[in-house]
Amino acid sequence: MSLTLSAWFLLFAAIPVLFLGESILRRAPLLAKYNIPVPVVGGLTICLLILLGDLTGLCRITLLTKVSSSWWTWMVTPEPEWRALPEKAVNLPFLIGFFTCIGLTATWDVLKKGSWQVPLFWGLATILAIFQNALGVAIASLLGENPVLGLICGSLSQTGGHGTALGFADTLVQAGYPSAASTGAAAATFGLVCGGLIGGPIAARLIRTHHLFPPRQSARDLHSEEAILPTESERGLWHDLRTLVRMGRTLLGHIVFLIVLIKAGAWVSYALQATGMVFPAYMGAMLVGVLVRNALLLCGISWIDTKVIDALSGLLLGVFLATAMMSLNLRELAASAMPMLFILAAQIMLVWAFVRWVTFPLMGKDYDAAVIAAGHCGFAHGATPSAVANMESITRTFGPSPRAFLIVPIVGGMLIDLTNSLNITWFINFLR
Repeated sequence: MSLTLSAWFLLFAAIPVLFLGESILRRAPLLAKYNIPVPVVGGLTICLLILLGDLTGLCRITLLTKVSSSWWTWMVTPEPEWRALPEKAVNLPFLIGFFTCIGLTATWDVLKKGSWQVPLFWGLATILAIFQNALGVAIASLLGENPVLGLICGSLSQTGGHGTALGFADTLVQAGYPSAASTGAAAATFGLVCGGLIGGPIAARLIRTHHLFPPRQSARDLHSEEAILPTESERGLWHDLRTLVRMGRTLLGHIVFLIVLIKAGAWVSYALQATGMVFPAYMGAMLVGVLVRNALLLCGISWIDTKVIDALSGLLLGVFLATAMMSLNLRELAASAMPMLFILAAQIMLVWAFVRWVTFPLMGKDYDAAVIAAGHCGFAHGATPSAVANMESITRTFGPSPRAFLIVPIVGGMLIDLTNSLNITWFINFLR
C-alpha cells in the first residue's frame, strides 16, 4: 500500500510529535542524560516508523514538504518571485520566524559582552570547514573515488547544509560529478541527524567533567538525577503553550510585528541573493530583527517583550525541527555508497575532536564555551537550527547562556556562509 501525505500534514503533526519526543525522553533516561533535543527524538521516531513500513512492505508513505499556496508563501517571498507562485517548504515561515526572534534578542548590550568572541569563533568555524574539505578530499582520493565526492561530503554539505550543497550542485556537475545534487542532499541529511545527536552529549560531558556553571548561578550537583532533565513544572511543551496563551493580546501584537519583520526580511534576502552569493533564506529576517530591535532601543522604545520573543522562538524552532526530522528520507541515506558513508563517519570524528580540543578551550573553557561547543557541532554538520536546538537542550538543563545564543547564530547563520563559499570555491578550482 502506498500513501502520499500533503505537506500540511507535517504542520498538523508537529505538536503531537513534540509531545511524543518529550514522552520518550521521560521514559529513556539515557537519551535524557545526553540532552538529545526533543524534536530530534520525536521526529526521528516517526522517520524510523516510516522507514520500517517501507522496508517491510506494509505501507510506503511519502511525505510532501512543499506548498505553493500564495497566502502561506507571501510573508517569506518578495513580490517579484511570489507572483510566479513558487513552491516553498511548508515549514519555512517557522524557520525564518525563529531567526527573526534571534535577531530581536541580539541587543547592543548583549553584543558588547561577547563581541570579541564573534570573530574568534568565526575564525575557528572557518578553519574547521577547511579541515572538513581537506579530510574529505584526502579520503576520497585514498579510496580511489572522485575527489569531488570528498568535497561534497566536506564543508559543502556539512558546514554548508542543504542550501549550499544544492547551490553549488550545477558547478560540481560541470566539474565532473553528475550526481552532485542528490549526493549533496543525502550527505547534508546525514549531517543534520548527526549534528542533532552529538552536540548535547559532548557539551553535557564537558560541563560535568569541568564542573561548569552558568554565570552568576549558584553551584548545584550536576551529577544528580534532578539535573538530567528539568521538572515538569519548570519547562516542557505544555508549560510553553500555557505561557503563550496567558500572554493574550501581548502575544497577538508580537506575532503581527514578527510577520511584518519576516516580510521585510524576505526583501533583504532577495537583495543578498542578487549579489550571487549563497545565503540561507533566514538571513535577511535575522538582520532586520537585529536592526529594528536596536533602533527601537536607541529611540527609547522598549515595547518588545523579550519573554514573549523567547517563548515564541522556542515553539517556532520546535515545530520547524519536528517537521524537518519527520520528512527525512532515511532510505536515501541507507542507499548511499560505502565510500560516502566512510567519509562522513570521518567527518563526525573530526568535528568531535575539533570541538573538544580547539573550540572549547579557545572560547574560554567555561560554561558558555561548552554551550558554544554544542552549537558548533550542530552547524558544523549542516544546520544552524540544530545548533540552536543543541544549545537550548543544554540550557534547559543547566541554565542560560545568552552569549552562546548570540555568537553561534551570528557565525553559523551568517558569517560562516561567506568564508565557506570562498573555501569551497578554492577547493573546486584546486581539484580541476
